[in-house]
Order: sequence, then structure tokens, then C-alpha cells
Amino acid sequence: MQLTRYTDFGIRILMYLAVQPERESLFRIAEVTSVFELSSNHVAKIIHQLGKMGYLQTVRGKSGGFRLAKVADKVLIGQLVRDLENTLSPIDCESPYCRFTPICQLKGVLAQAVTAYLAVLDQYTLADIVANKSEILSTLPDLSISVLQID
Repeated sequence: MQLTRYTDFGIRILMYLAVQPERESLFRIAEVTSVFELSSNHVAKIIHQLGKMGYLQTVRGKSGGFRLAKVADKVLIGQLVRDLENTLSPIDCESPYCRFTPICQLKGVLAQAVTAYLAVLDQYTLADIVANKSEILSTLPDLSISVLQID
């Protein structure tokens, strides 16, 4: 099963925030855009959605930005994937309609696979996937100069 880019980037953004829990200043869209080389429009949509879902606290205005709204060990990866993915169905039997649909055994097998997939993800939190914090931080560009220019 492959996650959408939207979910993939949503998880990456949360990871980026989670490895910097001591940071006092809010994160900005321009910073995340720079780190992951994504369009600001795409990042803004993801940030907005994560805020609506309660994963991020967002602050509007000139001094605005965002930060994690939950402690990383309270963010279940399985639930995050469920929240960000439009559908977890690995196949669409209706478009185009499959003549096997009424008697298909594959649907049940794939449903079991998705359940197993999510059960594994439910065993991990955001804190678990950023446990190698120093290694993650070492992969990030030094944004101290560019962040100052953005603010």
C-alpha cells in the first residue's frame, strides 16, 4: 500500500516539528517549504488540515506560525494515516466496474491486508519515528540565516 504524497509530507512535517520540541518560536510555512523543497501552497494546505485535525496549533497574523498541538508520544501513526488519507481502499471495484465484484474474494483479502497494515502503524507514535533525533537533525539544512530573512 502506498501513501499519498499529501500524507507522506504531512508525516514529514510533523517529524520536523517533533525533533525540535524545545524550540520557542513558531514554525513558518516558508521554513518548511525550504526544508522539504515543496510548494508553499501545498504546505499551507497540509498545515491547515493538520491544524483542523488538532495535530497543530496554528497562530494567524504577522507573528503567526504553527507548532505541535500534541506531545509526540501521543500522536499515533496509524491514526494520522487514517486522518490524512482520503481512502485506504487499495482498489476501486466500481471504476471501471469489475464484473467479479459480486463474487470477488480479493476484496476481503485486501481488506485484511489494510487492517494488518494499520495495526502495525498503530504500534508506533510520532516519538517512536523520531527517536533518532540527532540523526534526523543532521540531515536538515542550516536554516538560521534563511529563517532570519523570512521573519
